[in-house]
Amino acid sequence: LFARGRAGERFAVRNSGVEAVIEGSGDHCCEYMTGGVIVVIGSTGRNVAAGMTGGITFLLDENGEVKQRVNQESVEIFSITTSEQEQMLKSLLASHAKYTKSIKAIEILANWNQYKNLFKTLIPPSEKAKMGISQLQKVLT
Repeated sequence: LFARGRAGERFAVRNSGVEAVIEGSGDHCCEYMTGGVIVVIGSTGRNVAAGMTGGITFLLDENGEVKQRVNQESVEIFSITTSEQEQMLKSLLASHAKYTKSIKAIEILANWNQYKNLFKTLIPPSEKAKMGISQLQKVLT
């Protein structure tokens, strides 16, 4: 799913395999998610990833607000640290730009080296081994 614009509350609740890129969401984004990949390139509401047990979420953190909005009882917050994560994100953003003509996605891709460092990755414990993540890569809380 590539949606140009913001989603409402509870976007991707119970997502079990869908890949999606949106440009913002309300409260409870990715709640109880068990699989798939969600990319949010705008702001989110509160309680992101509550009960998330699988999948991966990439959030653009332009204003340094991710830690306050994410439910850290379910997931850990990481920077992008592997080439696989970077390629996954960049590929989804390229598809989003292609299909929606999103100005934001086009800007991110045109300034990739700057923007890639602004993304945070939300990963539940069950996915850490699959993503090749160690504790040393965790974003300091």
